[in-house]
Amino acid sequence: MDQDEGMEGGSRGGYERRGGRGGGRGGGMYAGSGAPKPVKPGDEVEVEIEAVASKGDGIAKKDGFVIFIKGAQQGQKVKVRISEVKERFAVGEIIA
Repeated sequence: MDQDEGMEGGSRGGYERRGGRGGGRGGGMYAGSGAPKPVKPGDEVEVEIEAVASKGDGIAKKDGFVIFIKGAQQGQKVKVRISEVKERFAVGEIIA
C-alpha cells in the first residue's frame, strides 16, 4: 500500500505540477502572481510588434508583459491604446 501511494503521488504529482500556474510555457512573472501590470486600460504606449499570433494579432511586450494588437504586422512600431488587461496579457488598438 505504501509503495502504491508513493508511485501514484510521485508520477502524477510531478506531471500535475509541470503545467500548473506560474510554471512551464506561458507562465511569466505576471502569471498568477498578483504583480502589478505595466499597463492598465486607457494607457497609450509605443511598442514594436515582435511576432504575429496564430489568429493574426500582433504580439508586443511592455516590460515582459504580452500585449495583443489586432491588425499589427511584425516589425511595426506603433502607438496603442490598451483596451483590456487580463491576468497574463493585455489587448490594445493601434492609434498611430
